[in-house]
Amino acid sequence: MDITLKDLLMGFNEAFTFFVVFPALILMGIYLTLKLRFVQISKLKLSFASLINKNEKQAGHISPLQAVSAVLAGNFGTGNISGMAVALTTGGPGALVWMWVMAFLGSAIQYASCMLAVKYRTRNSQGEYVGGPMYYLRDGLGLPSVGILFAIFTVFAALMVGNLTQINSVTLPLQKLGLHPLLCGFGIAFFVGMVILGGIKRLARFASIVVPFKAVLYLGTALVIISLHIDQVLPALTLMLKSAVNYSSVAGGFLGYGLLKVISTGFDRGIFATDAGTGIVPILQASARTTHPVMDGIVSLIAPVLVMVVCTMTGLVLILTGAWQEPGLQSTNMVTFAFEQGLGSKMGGVVVMVSIVLFAYTTILAWAYCGEKAVGFLFGSRQSHWFRYIYVAMIPVGALVQVDLVWALADIAISLMLMTNMIGVIGLSKEVVSDSRQFFKKKPLTNP
Repeated sequence: MDITLKDLLMGFNEAFTFFVVFPALILMGIYLTLKLRFVQISKLKLSFASLINKNEKQAGHISPLQAVSAVLAGNFGTGNISGMAVALTTGGPGALVWMWVMAFLGSAIQYASCMLAVKYRTRNSQGEYVGGPMYYLRDGLGLPSVGILFAIFTVFAALMVGNLTQINSVTLPLQKLGLHPLLCGFGIAFFVGMVILGGIKRLARFASIVVPFKAVLYLGTALVIISLHIDQVLPALTLMLKSAVNYSSVAGGFLGYGLLKVISTGFDRGIFATDAGTGIVPILQASARTTHPVMDGIVSLIAPVLVMVVCTMTGLVLILTGAWQEPGLQSTNMVTFAFEQGLGSKMGGVVVMVSIVLFAYTTILAWAYCGEKAVGFLFGSRQSHWFRYIYVAMIPVGALVQVDLVWALADIAISLMLMTNMIGVIGLSKEVVSDSRQFFKKKPLTNP
């Protein structure tokens, strides 16, 4: 049997994820959750309330709402749609339950990352606020070489996760309409270039308009499908819970291996969907206007919850319509089939195709910004604008590359970012806990 490059990459990533990434996430997620007194739940109301803060005099370039919209532009990607198809076919319905566990623990890590990103942010030569793991690794921990590594991994991830995988997922359904993949790639490249040349302010303004629209369009349709199958919702939720702890009852095989597979699949897809712990969110959050770094950590708690709502709705539609067990379907095509079956109309497929284009488009924009800031850290902000042109030029390539190879490279890129960021979060975790407790003792929780 010939071993391909894809097989080697997937084997490496599975081993690295299972033996290194998962233990680090679980242990650090539990530690921060307990030390911060379940901040994911206790401060969620304050997180939503902080979005209405419009104080223009605070330091930063974009409002909290625009910052969250920019974050969601990156989070609401094809991982919320096609990634759910991957999760169900690989790990079964129980993977969705473990995705929630991952999102819950990851939220605490994301809180810490965003707080540190603002605390250690700085101004570049253009006067913009820049921050992220590379800065708190360098300035907070005194590990400039690790900060450089994170920046390199971010550039790689921006090209793989934020670019090639998004385009790849978009072109699958569009090819069914008779459109040539390369034509789709050039079209999206043109529209991406129009936005990213305007920097974070244009991205944030654009995201604050498009993100709510695409979320309402997709979630509204999913809700209609779920309501049409309301009698099957409880059995579907029961199936998810049962298969989360007893995968062999659904897929057969050894219980131990099956359970490990469903947990690892849920965590893997949860990381990809929410970006929690990877470091992309703090890079985006570093530009926000804020009263205190802790408030940026609080604002960041919204995104994983909203993302997981979208993922759960997608998973439910796939289960309720039986699409996840339909042979020959993969990725976006499975979701398209599910929405068509659920509505009993081709209009369901149209909604998925429009949504996937918008989801991918805004994700491409968010990752372009993160990649550019990583290049700025490595070579200086005056040279970073060249990344925009390279990034746009790569977009058509994603329409032609092999889907399995792209996803394997994307998963490795995410894993490398995550583990490098975790060095900073772990090393500065006592600082996060201390600053947070001091802030909450002084800050009235009802007045953001």
